[in-house]
Amino acid sequence: MSLCTRDSSEQIISKIFSMADIRINGTRPWDIQVHRPEFYNHILCNGSLALGESYMAGWWDCQSLDQFFFHVLRNDLDLKIKKSKSAILCSIKATLSNCQNKKKALEVAQKHYDVGNDLFECMLDRHMAYSCAYWDKGVSDLTAAQEAKLELICRKVELAPGMRILDIGCGWGSFVRYAAQKHGVDAVGVTISKEQAQLARERCAGLPVDIRLLDYRDLSEEFDAIVSVGMFEHVGYKNYRQFMQVVNRCLHPDALFLLHTIASNHSTRNGDPWFDKYIFPNGMLPSIEQLGKASELLLVMEDWHNIGIHYDKTLTSWFGNFDQNWPGLQNRYGDTFYRMWKYYLLSMAGAFRSRSIQVWQVVFSKHGRLEGYQRPL
Repeated sequence: MSLCTRDSSEQIISKIFSMADIRINGTRPWDIQVHRPEFYNHILCNGSLALGESYMAGWWDCQSLDQFFFHVLRNDLDLKIKKSKSAILCSIKATLSNCQNKKKALEVAQKHYDVGNDLFECMLDRHMAYSCAYWDKGVSDLTAAQEAKLELICRKVELAPGMRILDIGCGWGSFVRYAAQKHGVDAVGVTISKEQAQLARERCAGLPVDIRLLDYRDLSEEFDAIVSVGMFEHVGYKNYRQFMQVVNRCLHPDALFLLHTIASNHSTRNGDPWFDKYIFPNGMLPSIEQLGKASELLLVMEDWHNIGIHYDKTLTSWFGNFDQNWPGLQNRYGDTFYRMWKYYLLSMAGAFRSRSIQVWQVVFSKHGRLEGYQRPL
């Protein structure tokens, strides 16, 4: 039996939400409408996992989920609701086991990236880039913003014709394809997703691009530049050091490595319980401290660029595409999936808007450049 009565839990949740100017059954876009009285006790006792699951089940709605989560996270409401059993179990699991070892690493590929290429083709831009775009001055559409991001990465690692480059976690081949087409390089891309590898090979046909179904830990060749874009979130804190050791052994002495990753403002050892269960199994976000310790004595940090503010617009663009194309996806995925995916994309948009999470592009050299490093404008 729960220790919380409905009346008391409703009062507590209403009071907590009011701290972020969120009203229960209010009329503003970020207010929520509660349809089931069990909602209050469920959230109070089970935290963020219950918040997401109850939304998927239709227990509550909100006109603008991204605005709701902006208010929640900007005001640290997640810290004001007691730590749930699911969050505690998630933390214990991450502490006692290596949740991102070779076997467990496959879980995110199978559950998320292999869910269906049709879904991602309907949601992403024509480059199939599944990471934060770069909405530079004058950029107004998603494809142009992703091209600006891809070009920025190429310039940051100083690509030149004839170079041989590596993309760790290549996805559907957006970066290696762009780099081969625009900068005349030979490229190797590795992924552990069978669906990604198959489509990436099709998209890169006729280009000097080698797509491999391979775990990053098995890499041992030397490259003239290395990038990893939106993959480090799946590495896990117990493997950060090994990841950097792989980069160190594969990076030419005079070459550059660019790491593009979503990141946390504080050090943690596990991800959010709802995201762990439904979106990114075993995922977690690195902190400055964790990234520094992992790279210490292996690589020299040359440049650190925070582009997190650009992810808000990227995610809302993805949701716009997903929502527009949903009629063609509905029969395969179903209405519960729609609510889950909407919750995923718009909660993340609100999180980046609130600045509670970041996106870093960090450039490393192997020994430190004697002439220094100048970030391209």
